[in-house]
Amino acid sequence: MRMDDKRKHPRVEIEELAYVSSGGSVMSCVVRNISAAGAAIDVDNPAFVPQRFLLVLAKDSSVHECRVIWIEKNRIGLAFVEGKGAR
Repeated sequence: MRMDDKRKHPRVEIEELAYVSSGGSVMSCVVRNISAAGAAIDVDNPAFVPQRFLLVLAKDSSVHECRVIWIEKNRIGLAFVEGKGAR
C-alpha cells in the first residue's frame, strides 16, 4: 500500500526544477508532483537528503519547510511542515 491512499489534498503533476537546502548546502532536484500538504521530488542521491530541509522552487523562489515521509529509489515523498516560517 502506498502513501497515495492517505492523501487529503489532490496532487498536481509537474516537472519543475527546485533545490533542497539544508545547513548551507544546496542540491538540485525535480518536483514531480505537489499539493497543499506535500510533494514528491526526484534527486540523484537520496542518501544526501536530510530528514528536514527547505525546498526552494526555482520558478518563483517559494520556500517550503519539509520533512521526508518516504523514499523509493530516487524519489522522495515530502510533507510540508506547518509553522511560523512557512510562506
